Amino acid sequence: MNPDVIIVSIILLVAVVLLVSEKLPVDLTGLGIVVVLMVAGQLTPVQAVAGFANPAPLAVGALFVVSRGLVRTGALNFITRTTIKFTAGSRKRLLFVSLILVGTLSAFLNNTPVVILFMSIIIAACSRFGFAPSKLLIPLSYISILAGTCTLIGTSTNILVSDTALSLGAAPIGMFELSVLGVPIAIAGAVFMYFFADYLLPEHASPFGDSDNKAELYLSELKIYPDSLLVGVNPAEGVPNKYESLKIYEVFRGENIYDVNQDQITLQADDRILVKGSADDLTSILENKDAGTPSCSEPHFDCPHLSDTQLVELLIPSGSGVRGVTLNNLYLTDDLEASVIGLLRRHSHYSWREAHSMVLRVGDVLLVQLKPHAFERIRKEEDFIILNDDVVQDLVNRRRAPMAIGIFLLMIAAVASGLTNILIGAFAGAFAMIITGCLSLREAYRSVDVKILMLIIGTIALGLAMQKSGADMVYAKAFLGLFAGAGPQVILAGFIVLTSLLSHFLSNNSTAVLLVPVGMATAAALGVDPRPFIIGIAFGASACFATPIGYQTNLIVYGPGGYTFLDFLRLGLPMVIISCGAASLFIPTFWPF
Repeated sequence: MNPDVIIVSIILLVAVVLLVSEKLPVDLTGLGIVVVLMVAGQLTPVQAVAGFANPAPLAVGALFVVSRGLVRTGALNFITRTTIKFTAGSRKRLLFVSLILVGTLSAFLNNTPVVILFMSIIIAACSRFGFAPSKLLIPLSYISILAGTCTLIGTSTNILVSDTALSLGAAPIGMFELSVLGVPIAIAGAVFMYFFADYLLPEHASPFGDSDNKAELYLSELKIYPDSLLVGVNPAEGVPNKYESLKIYEVFRGENIYDVNQDQITLQADDRILVKGSADDLTSILENKDAGTPSCSEPHFDCPHLSDTQLVELLIPSGSGVRGVTLNNLYLTDDLEASVIGLLRRHSHYSWREAHSMVLRVGDVLLVQLKPHAFERIRKEEDFIILNDDVVQDLVNRRRAPMAIGIFLLMIAAVASGLTNILIGAFAGAFAMIITGCLSLREAYRSVDVKILMLIIGTIALGLAMQKSGADMVYAKAFLGLFAGAGPQVILAGFIVLTSLLSHFLSNNSTAVLLVPVGMATAAALGVDPRPFIIGIAFGASACFATPIGYQTNLIVYGPGGYTFLDFLRLGLPMVIISCGAASLFIPTFWPF
């Protein structure tokens, strides 16, 4: 055997063992693959790092940014609220809705942005009800893959198989030609996941935590504006759902103080209210002009999301010079480059008079909006410890939600219509999210999961080494040799299984380009119609459920679901059996030899 094939095979085997066992972090394994292939002389340095310029990781990285823009602006809140309302706290119902909607959309749209969209919705719903996203995100990816086999445009692999077959003299695949078998397989896979995903998938703790349920609540004093959404509201009955965490304790009107639990009143313009709420809701109510800034602070800024300011949490340490100072007299309240929004003091309740003249003590946390110069001054002083220097990344910038939705829909329309490819669409969408203020450049960098990108880059290099060394053809010939002398249906089944196996480690498109000519040549040697082999390769190339590197959407949910490599094998192996088994049995029925 060619020495290069042996070397590449050893590298492949070690990589698979490391990925499955996770003895090393997946990003370190990906980087290690690139390094070893260069050192072993299997790839030149240019070839080994070609993955950094490959459309796949670049598109995934850009889509992370687009997804963060949707979440950051609350653009998905309506769909999320509707989904949460319909599912009514039922994980099974949430799974059902996801399978139906994602399956339908992915048959006609590029499944990557569809998964990005619904992944954000599912994570929000899981946070709301305390579900583990790991029970839902792999099925989300799998149903998008299955739906992609239902139409010609469902996945780029189908188009590539069709074009390759056409270049070799066969008829192209029709728009809905695959639907006759693709739809039943997708339904069968969805039914299987609905009943068994809960048992086969682990319940990992959410990487995002339970921020919705454990949000810190800040004390603040707000002034009601005349055209506020809160005018006419009975504070004892709560505030509109727009500000879910906000709770009003007391109302100060003129010289009177009202306890909302004892006095029957409705809010009026110019009322001052003592409230507790999350940083998100406090900044949102200020931005929407439903209430004015706390009475302890001058209104120095128009909105909490200004690009030249940042929201920070400041802890008062022992030895601070502001201990014993009342909030009204704190020097930050007179600083034109600072605005105090709220104060956090745990396990305490305050009356209006206590809050109005609250004496600061060790352990208090202030939520403050600062300009850069003020931030640097505070950093150099000893009055505060900066706990979080970028609270704004966790807040929702609702004002930009329509812009974020428009950018996302334009991206989907451009990609689905063929006007552009997913790489250009994703990069344009990411750039638009940043340039329009839907998220900052800093947030965009933070949204990119580098671990996943390194894994993709490493497997791209490994796939290139397999092709360059001829290892892929050695594997294919050895596998097909097992079916020597068998009938066309058995050989077809072998082709489908082989295509699926290679697709788990090579890209779908590379596998299709590699095997379509081999399949058509095999059909010619058998004296049968090549059509079943062409269709079989199309289905097999998408039957890559058993590893996270098998398909782009698997990689997208890998990090957010907190998955390990083996988690994909648990549900993915049965899905491969369903998909490949159904294709092997029924392709000859619909496309006779």
